[in-house]
Amino acid sequence: MNQLRALICFCLTIIAISAFGQGKIRGNVYDKDTGEPIAFATVRLEGTTIGTNTNIDGFFDMSDIEAGNYNLVVTYIGYDSLAVPARVQDNGITYKSLYVVESSVQLETVQISAERQKARTEVKISTLRVTPKEIKALPSTGGEPDIAQYLPVLPGIVSTGDQGGQLYIRGGSPVQNKILLDGMTIYNPFHSIGFFSVFETEIIRSVDVLTGGFNAEHGGRISAIVDIKTREGNKKRFGGVLSANPFQSKVLLEGPIKKLEEGGGSTSFILTGKRSYLNESSKIFYNYAIDTTQFNFAGTADSIIDLDDIGLPFEFTDLYGKLSFVSGNGSKLNLFGFNFRDGFSLPGFAELEWTNTGMGADFTLVPATSATIIGGSVTFSDYKVSLTEQDNRPRTSGIRGFTVGLDFTNFGRNSEFQYGFELNGFSTDFSFDNFLGLRFEQNDFTTELAGFFKYKRTWDKLVLEPSLRLQYYASQSNFSPEPRLGIKYNASDKLRFKAAGGLYSQNLISTVNEEDVVNLFVGFISGPEEDLFKPGTRESVDHRLQKAYHAIFGVEYDFSNQISINVEPYYKGFTQLITINRNKIEATDPDYMTETGEAYGIDFSFKYVLPRTYMWFTYSLGYVRRDDGEQVYPTIFDRRHNINALVTHQFGDKKEWEASARWNFGTGFPFTQTQGFYEREDFENGLSTEVGENNGELGIIYAADRNAGRLPVYHRLDVSLKRTFTFTKNMSLDVTASITNTYNRDNIFYIDRVTNQRVDQLPILPSIGLIFSF
Repeated sequence: MNQLRALICFCLTIIAISAFGQGKIRGNVYDKDTGEPIAFATVRLEGTTIGTNTNIDGFFDMSDIEAGNYNLVVTYIGYDSLAVPARVQDNGITYKSLYVVESSVQLETVQISAERQKARTEVKISTLRVTPKEIKALPSTGGEPDIAQYLPVLPGIVSTGDQGGQLYIRGGSPVQNKILLDGMTIYNPFHSIGFFSVFETEIIRSVDVLTGGFNAEHGGRISAIVDIKTREGNKKRFGGVLSANPFQSKVLLEGPIKKLEEGGGSTSFILTGKRSYLNESSKIFYNYAIDTTQFNFAGTADSIIDLDDIGLPFEFTDLYGKLSFVSGNGSKLNLFGFNFRDGFSLPGFAELEWTNTGMGADFTLVPATSATIIGGSVTFSDYKVSLTEQDNRPRTSGIRGFTVGLDFTNFGRNSEFQYGFELNGFSTDFSFDNFLGLRFEQNDFTTELAGFFKYKRTWDKLVLEPSLRLQYYASQSNFSPEPRLGIKYNASDKLRFKAAGGLYSQNLISTVNEEDVVNLFVGFISGPEEDLFKPGTRESVDHRLQKAYHAIFGVEYDFSNQISINVEPYYKGFTQLITINRNKIEATDPDYMTETGEAYGIDFSFKYVLPRTYMWFTYSLGYVRRDDGEQVYPTIFDRRHNINALVTHQFGDKKEWEASARWNFGTGFPFTQTQGFYEREDFENGLSTEVGENNGELGIIYAADRNAGRLPVYHRLDVSLKRTFTFTKNMSLDVTASITNTYNRDNIFYIDRVTNQRVDQLPILPSIGLIFSF
């Protein structure tokens, strides 16, 4: 309790710190035609050295300005410059809404300018910002761009496969990576067919991928953060998008309820929905068989289903809606809700279904008389998954929770101070029977309370960003102080050095067994409250949390305005990991086991940007190890070498053609080799079981060295060609022809241990997609 009181006192003390800035100009920059915020525009006071850049929401703040009359100038390549008069008063705050008009300058130059400015003023280590334009540049399955297909292109991120594949980020398993949508945790963001996520590309404003060393603003995970923010609906006119391809169709509608007027507010909406019909269309377009044993279902070893009969057995439906209120002084309120559903059906073998519903609100308050910007969010979500197999032993899992967050930001001339607190509460409901019929159940509720502060100070050559997170886990009665630090040194206009590190913790455990080749059943439980022991011993652990520390360094170099490289060596030490004891033999055996681990390596990225050509090349060298107390072994996602190359080129007088190609190469994943077989008897009748008369199941004897074997290398080429037909300024049609796995590479999924049959990932998948925008 003393630790909880200390955390509450910290939060109250931080709230009391609110220095009033003097002589401020703040405001927002919008696209005059759509009302969309302009991110990273340059805003300066003419005739002075005072200037800044807008953030992702188009907001800017300049402090410590002498009283007087000024010209406020906004520049953003691709838009006409804008100059407006602004008067600054002593101890006063001046707010301006600025509307810029798009010009004919190429958008690619805008991207270059924005990135160069961010590189000098932000630490940006292990941080990758992805834009919708970049997602759309990738050759996409079905011609439908999706963040699920783009994330594996980024350095340090590994995907395990086309079917049920999950993302592993710099040695962190999926449960150790937090996926956020407008501040809400999405527990299962990827559909069973791994090409598609629950997120709609057309409504994404930005995606920040924090692969490690993230600051105290984020917590509750020990590896990485993926922060996705959606945009508001069009504030000036009604519009939408319709699309169709062999995999799915979608519709998007948006528009104003109250149109944005210069200097005034607006109300707008955006609605989107998509539905797959691959289970029907694949019967016509694709001839492919699925081995049911790859999904760890309780079928026989030769359970092969021809898709001519049932089609690819994947289906999903995603719905999302958002209502946005923006005031004339930059304050805003967003109300949003979603329903995501996924199904996998193999008649006679397995039926899997999960749903994720949620709703929430987030707001930004820009007071007219206070230097403090206030932000906050309230969210609720409910995730349920069930799996019914041949053995009639259903697995079920659910996690329902809420999050309440509040943060305060003060801007100085060359500094930024942010502080806040967060309350999380979630309940878990999980039921599972292991291969011996022993049941594991959890029905629990837990809360987490956190306070944080972050300070950023920018000098001519140095950017310093210390932060601290204080996390209290109520169910564990555990208080976790987590200091973190980011730093960047601008050695020259072209060369920059950076570093980051910190301590991290979490209280959420995944029910996915990392020994499974593919496990579509993704469930969650909270950390255990029972006694735990250190790996391989009977010595009690010091705490019942999963914890890690990160140490990351980096170098950025700009060869020119078009060419840049980034190199980042990293180390993650997992001081305690907790897993379900799936080898539990007796009821008295512990339900959980602990491990330690480490992940280390180096990531290289190379970017080349021209007005018509975009090139992106990455190489990752990585090592991921676990220690269970008996042996040190590589994880099943320990990919030693991973290479990605992406090229996009636009051609035609009006850039109406776009060709893209992406090639991925990865060395083989580890697996535990087979040593032999035996007849397994379950002794249903105890000592009366007639062992000599029964035919027991075939059991597998695994090699003593865990994950000592390696699968063959993986490589795949995807290509696409897009033609854009422009009818009016706001009406166009994109026709995209794409081929996934162009040269039909037989990439191994695994080899069935019993039949010695090789099972490959998906073959060549050609498709044509249509996207109509209006």
